[in-house]
Amino acid sequence: MAISDILKNLREKHGITQEQMAERVMVTRQAVSRWETGETQPNTDTLLLLSKEFGVSINTLLGSPRQLICQCCGMPLNEDDMISREKDGSFNEDYCKWCYADGKFAYTSKEALLDFLIAHMPNPDNAPEADRRRTYDGYLSALKHWKK
Repeated sequence: MAISDILKNLREKHGITQEQMAERVMVTRQAVSRWETGETQPNTDTLLLLSKEFGVSINTLLGSPRQLICQCCGMPLNEDDMISREKDGSFNEDYCKWCYADGKFAYTSKEALLDFLIAHMPNPDNAPEADRRRTYDGYLSALKHWKK
């Protein structure tokens, strides 16, 4: 879906006029109209305001142009309600809400996360723990949070 359609749908879903939306993100009604017709797009600062105002990620506002993956555990972040938030309520699109919330990480070390994965991830092939740990470690080591 195009950003113009996404913005119009969000505005209508919240039952506000173009003028009310403009006031909330400190632009003119004409700017909102141009966004909704596809003539222009909001700048980065305005996208941040729209994200906070409507409780959606910037990725969603842009029509989900990229697949987000938690940079701590590797989980795909397919829905906005899976994405972590900062203390101020803004989205942190690098992490899932289970690994990072309110400015704090849930796992203090990669070993702690590996222990959790070994205990909770399915093991249909009955692979030995050492093999599973090595596989998970290799995957986690490629993520931004665990790179040295």
